[in-house]
Amino acid sequence: MSGAAPSPRQSAGPRRSVVRGVVRLATGHSDGLTQFGDTPDAFLASLAPLVAFPLVGALLMLMGGGGLAALTDFLATLCALLAPPVLSREVAQVWGCAARWTRFAVAFNWCQWAIPLVASLLVVLAGILLSLGVPNDVCLAVVVAGLAAYGLWLHWFLAHHGLGLSRIRAAALVFGVNFVTVCLVLGPRLLIMALSGGAAGL
Repeated sequence: MSGAAPSPRQSAGPRRSVVRGVVRLATGHSDGLTQFGDTPDAFLASLAPLVAFPLVGALLMLMGGGGLAALTDFLATLCALLAPPVLSREVAQVWGCAARWTRFAVAFNWCQWAIPLVASLLVVLAGILLSLGVPNDVCLAVVVAGLAAYGLWLHWFLAHHGLGLSRIRAAALVFGVNFVTVCLVLGPRLLIMALSGGAAGL
């Protein structure tokens, strides 16, 4: 019958896939953003696996007698995970793109899983370079520099397309968020080391 309403299967849009979204974004295709939700539940779902792995590691260290070091490492990891969304949310609010922040944050969290895959490819590349006689230090520098460059590019790409920022503003956000995050994570440890060294010299 021509006037029949479409069935739910016919009227539903294309099904979202986190894996497809990560692959698309990790390879420079901004349409991957459409694969992610923009709700608080979607954000929590994207954050949960990132927190679960270090939490399990910390519990195993505590069970093995890790003590305060296990707790300290977990808190530092938690700070590194939570600082970028908190800081980027404030920047998005100032620059008038807060409405797009949730989807950006969800995509950012899920795309963290692309980093280990890129690291694996870089390790393979380093192995090839080693077999060609390239010094070990050079190979290590290639892996570290390549991983850092890719991570920064991916963060910039997500900020540029996910928040709708200009290239310059996206770069500023990436620099600011990463700088403050590093300070928050490493600052307390460096301060403790400095105070311990000063106390030892007295």
